[in-house]
Order: sequence, then C-alpha cells, then structure tokens
Amino acid sequence: MRIDFHTHCFPDRIAAGAVAKLQSICGITPETDGTYDDTCRAMKEWGTDIAVLFNIATNPRQQTSVNNFAAAHNEGPTRAFGSVHPEAENALEELERIRTLGLKGIKLHPDYQEFFVEEERVFPIYEKCQELGLIVAFHAGWDPLSPDLIHTTPQGAAAVLDHFPRLRVILAHMGGFNLWDEVERHIVGRKNVYLDTSLAMGSVPVEQFVRMVRNHGADHILYGTDCPWSNGEAAAEYIRASGLTKEEQDLIFFGNACRLLGIPENID
Repeated sequence: MRIDFHTHCFPDRIAAGAVAKLQSICGITPETDGTYDDTCRAMKEWGTDIAVLFNIATNPRQQTSVNNFAAAHNEGPTRAFGSVHPEAENALEELERIRTLGLKGIKLHPDYQEFFVEEERVFPIYEKCQELGLIVAFHAGWDPLSPDLIHTTPQGAAAVLDHFPRLRVILAHMGGFNLWDEVERHIVGRKNVYLDTSLAMGSVPVEQFVRMVRNHGADHILYGTDCPWSNGEAAAEYIRASGLTKEEQDLIFFGNACRLLGIPENID
C-alpha cells in the first residue's frame, strides 16, 4: 500500500493556467496536467493507492471555492485538505465549516499567503485548529516564489510547536527545503510534528535523510511527492533504496498516513 500525502490538483477550468504559472515560477516540468483525473492517472501508474490533495487559498476570496473543491474530492482514491487565508475575516468560521465538511486538516503556504509562520497574527488560526483537532500542513523552507525570504524556517516552526503543543503539524519537504541542518537542530525529535518527504528526495543526501528519519522517528515521516512537481515512482525508489528497514518504509509509505487519516491499512 502507498499513500502520497502531498499532491496538488486544480479544477479543470483553471488547471492549465495554474500549472503553467507555477511552472514558470519553479522551472520544473510537471508530471500531470494539473487536473483531478490526470492526477489519479499518475497515481495509478506510480502504484499509489491514495493521494492527499493539498489545496491553498492564496487570497481571502478563495476560501469557499477551495474548500468546496476539497470536499468534493475527499473520497475514493483521494483525500483532501482545505485551506484558510490569514487575511480572511471569517477564517475561524471557515475552519468550523472545514471540519463539518469532513476534511482532516488545512494547508497553509506562508510564501503565497504572505505571512511568517511564527507571526502572532496567525495564532488564532492555530489555536482554532488545535481546538478542532484539525491538522495543519505547512510549506516549509525555501520556495522559488520567494527565493530571498524564507517564510517558514525551522526556527519559526519550532516556535509554533512550542506555543501549540497539542497542534498536529506537518512540515513539508522534510521540515524545511534546503535547510536540512537547521531542521536537524530545531525540529527533528519533536513529537507533535510530522515531516513529509516531498521534493526532498534527491536534494537531501541519503545518509542525512536516513539519520533524520531515525532520529525523528519513522512513525512521524510521511511519503509525499508534491505532484505534479516530481515523479512518484522515482520518489518511492529513493526511499526503497535508502537502507531503511521494511518496517520503517511501511510506516512512511502508508502506516502513518492511515493513522492520521483514520483509514484502515487494508483499504481497497
């Protein structure tokens, strides 16, 4: 079984434009056309059973439509996270709706949403998610949209984890893209945070990756690709060839995700 805990797709009417714009920013050739159907096709080809769709409200007006899209794709081969925007006046009310819709959490991208992860103005969102039991997934580390200003540093994320000890957090890109040493110093070993592997494969040296997994605990690592921005089979092979045990790999590929999503490990 394999669950990809970090993927993206868009409504059909905007997928082509959204992917083209993001490609111009990141310089990566996409593996899909950005639609739901093509994302499911890629997942099937790569041997992935379930994809978790991360949706992001990049402005306050998008909250309702983004979360409606997420709710419409929260079954079958996909599960979905919603999103809120820190500048939205009804962000806290929307978090209530997100839980009512049956979504397990939200995705926040501080670079696109223009905030620093440790800013106190977003603390009410974290507090509400902690109260509601919603998971908060963050983009973490360097991002090509803001190459000279990192909005989620390991130090900033650590401050949030200290302030909200009951908040369940996922830090994408092994805790902070291209900040692997800082992640080891400030994040690794904390038990209220999961790290996903998206886009770290091939970027973090394999010896350091294995050390991070074992020091943090394989039970708090999630397999992810950031589809459409990496190839799922190549990402999975990196983990298979890393030297991690089968038990560690099983936790990363599906065990931890099943626990967070509340789904059985033998789901068809």
